[in-house]
Amino acid sequence: MSFDGMVTGAVVHQLNRTLIGGKIEKIYQPEADEIVLNVHSGRENYKLYISSNSGHARLHLITETTSNPLNPMGFCMLLRKHIQGGRITDIRQKDSERIVEIFVDTINELGFSVNKKLIVEIMGKHSNIIVVDIASNRIIDSIKRISIDVNRYRQLLPGQQYVYPPSQDKVPYYGLTEAQVAAFTENSGDRTAKALMSHIQGISPLIADEIVYQAGRLESDPSDNASAAALFRVLNHFVEQVGSDSPSPRVYLQEDGTPFEFHLFPLASLSDYCRELRFSDISEALSYYYSNKSSSNRIRQKSSDLERAVASSLDKLYLKKQRLSEDLLQAENSDIYRLYGELLTANLHQIKQGASKAEVTDYYTGETVIISLDPRFSPIQNAQRYYKKYSKAKTAVTEKKIQLNEANTDIAYLESVLSYIEKASTVEEIEELRQELIEGGYLRKRKNNFKPNKSKPAPYQYTTSDGFRILVGRNNKENDILTFKTASGKDIWFHTKDIPGSHVILFTDGKGATETAIFEAAALAAYHSKGRESENVPVDYTQVRHVKKPNGAKPGMVIFTDNKTVYVNPKER
Repeated sequence: MSFDGMVTGAVVHQLNRTLIGGKIEKIYQPEADEIVLNVHSGRENYKLYISSNSGHARLHLITETTSNPLNPMGFCMLLRKHIQGGRITDIRQKDSERIVEIFVDTINELGFSVNKKLIVEIMGKHSNIIVVDIASNRIIDSIKRISIDVNRYRQLLPGQQYVYPPSQDKVPYYGLTEAQVAAFTENSGDRTAKALMSHIQGISPLIADEIVYQAGRLESDPSDNASAAALFRVLNHFVEQVGSDSPSPRVYLQEDGTPFEFHLFPLASLSDYCRELRFSDISEALSYYYSNKSSSNRIRQKSSDLERAVASSLDKLYLKKQRLSEDLLQAENSDIYRLYGELLTANLHQIKQGASKAEVTDYYTGETVIISLDPRFSPIQNAQRYYKKYSKAKTAVTEKKIQLNEANTDIAYLESVLSYIEKASTVEEIEELRQELIEGGYLRKRKNNFKPNKSKPAPYQYTTSDGFRILVGRNNKENDILTFKTASGKDIWFHTKDIPGSHVILFTDGKGATETAIFEAAALAAYHSKGRESENVPVDYTQVRHVKKPNGAKPGMVIFTDNKTVYVNPKER
């Protein structure tokens, strides 16, 4: 894991410089496993993000705004009771472990000063956030409660004494001597990196490999002492940077631009095949890495239930459409019932009472027709039953067409929503889509639903190479606002032909749109659609005044006239 003891030490060093003496003004719990502390320190406001998620546990400063539940979760309420309003007096790292203690001086209900500490344990699936009363060393509560059934050695429950995780008998990375490094790596052969990890506390496999790699580049004497000297030199250089006031953290990107690794200092072993991004402080690097690396996973986690619900509704609608189509085909072929009724009526004198079939001549074709009869009824009653079947089938044609049209409308709408879910790049977009589905009656409102976004819509914005402004809707509700409230009648509206996608508006500002602007806007419409990965995508365009919204139509669903079609390859820029 890249978030090792060295990164933890660098974060603690930064937090000590920025948050000591600061007042905890607000506490939020965006998710069940994470909290955000709003701290006013000096003349600045800071947001300290702490996550105990098993896949990306961490703590660092953030600048982005988080979405919060309408009803605060239980642990959030407890934190507000015990540490909100308190001042941060110290922030410490336990040895060189991934354990951070935030000391808070606060006032209790009786007006007495009491000391609490928030302990952040970054340990993979065992990560946790714990509030402890310093005087008694008793746990007030933890974001993940651990009972004796789960861990016999260490329970994390209210009222229990807080005990640190069991020591692995490793030596902290600070204070190491060259002799210790030599002892650790003696006779390690090609397993030097593993030997370093086994004996030194706070270094990850990534850094162990990097120490060996950089020491090898320094190596001039193959003897054990020289090798230990090189290893110690590299390690000592890394340790010095942990407490630096001017660090140079890096994020390493893969060919597709997604983050691969990060750390507090340059990693020579990655520089040959990864692109390097430099940052001015460790929190900036962490924010970039996790927002881009885990955002897809996080958004998939956030949107998985949404995607499943929409996919399930679509499966039901596809089945409904199939059955309606079959029923409609059968109903449209109902003329045979009218013919049977006519032939039975014309041949009543030839049909015996109680017969199970009648053999008559079709006077339209001259061919013999065999008609099934119900022996319980008379010939005239059988004829009337066929006339009734014919009448019901004709009525069914009208009703089935209406139902089929409604099913097709629902399918088109949900397919568009599904495409927006797949393209969503932020949690806020997912929550807006969830709210849209709740308002449409496709989802039930969740007990702990997020606050709806009251800010103005923020569509994607672009400028063509010849200076025209373009806006692109991020969801169906935003499409409606963009087309019917933001755009003027002479602006140009774009949408992929028969493919779910965003409304795209090319703002002309009273000028004639150039061919370049039209093709670039069409390419954007193709890019922001389900046809993003295709080529030669058809895109319809027309003036906004020719786009109408039928009464009762679902969000984003419109009809338009006077349109033209161009074929383009999807392109964002």
